[in-house]
Amino acid sequence: MRIGILGGGQLARMLTLAGYPMGIHTLCIDPAKDVCATDVTKVVHANYGDQTQLKAFADQVDVITFETENIPLETAEFVSQLKPFYPSISALKICQDRLLEKNLFKELNIPTPQFAAINSLAELEQAVAQIKLPAVLKTRRFGYDGKGQAVLKQVSDLASAWEMLGGQALILEQFMRFDLELSLIAVREKNGNVQFYPLVENQHQHGILRLSMAPFADKTLQQLAEHYVQTILTKLNYVGTFVIELFQIGQQLFANEMAPRVHNSGHWTIEGASTSQFANHLRAISGLPLGSTAVQEYNAMFNIIGEEPDMQKILNIPAAHYHTYEKQAKPNRKLGHITITASDKIIYQQGLQQLKRLLDLN
Repeated sequence: MRIGILGGGQLARMLTLAGYPMGIHTLCIDPAKDVCATDVTKVVHANYGDQTQLKAFADQVDVITFETENIPLETAEFVSQLKPFYPSISALKICQDRLLEKNLFKELNIPTPQFAAINSLAELEQAVAQIKLPAVLKTRRFGYDGKGQAVLKQVSDLASAWEMLGGQALILEQFMRFDLELSLIAVREKNGNVQFYPLVENQHQHGILRLSMAPFADKTLQQLAEHYVQTILTKLNYVGTFVIELFQIGQQLFANEMAPRVHNSGHWTIEGASTSQFANHLRAISGLPLGSTAVQEYNAMFNIIGEEPDMQKILNIPAAHYHTYEKQAKPNRKLGHITITASDKIIYQQGLQQLKRLLDLN
């Protein structure tokens, strides 16, 4: 079995590594020549609009998937006519556009912050009058890790935010004063069977995920989140790994965003779950039975951002695991991650505090 992956970044890298024990190999295609999947698999360096190269790529694989929803929709549509393609084109299209996501949540009666489509400064002013401040103005497409958005705290912020982000399709969202940011990762087979991982608590700095901890043990919220995700997966006839990001306010959950792929907040599953999100994605799209999503009692994942720490110091911590993506260091760039997985609470908490000190996290 050979899986074609649109994109050649760290998610493609980890999908490749997860496939080796099952005899599943990968082939990636990415316009960039410095993508980190090149260390573990072959990457075709070609423009996503080059149909000759896309056809040659598709001819060499059995199934095609993607590691980022920012793949051009036209590329996905072209290769989906050549080989089985998972998740679906409809799922990719919706997840590329925050407005389509929010409309889907609304259609399925999944609570989400108030929102409005914005195409002019006048529309922004009208929407703010209705949604009220504070609010968040975001690009509908291509935003990630806090990019492409501005928090509006007072009316005088509107003109500068429009000047910074205007000229493209935007969405205004209600600013939620939440208790915690959570995510739920699920995986769905072609026959409709769904397996869920436990809820994950996420902490961000400057819009970038820094720390994920699992499981977030709340049976009521777990069931509620699973209900929301099951509704979405059924609606989209989804196949593969999927994540929804949520705001928790008391015993309520509000959908923020979703992603049709393996997700940063699930990297801890490599060591912390019986079957990782990466292995289960490959199983789902290959028609193989899903693996168990049972997890260790205590799990955490730290993103390595901007500069890699001393690996020897990290690995001196019991139950710590170091994953480098072997990428060139740049400010705010994700260079790797560290997980800590334990069945003993004291070992886990001590390791957590040691890692926070080494990574200069409060």
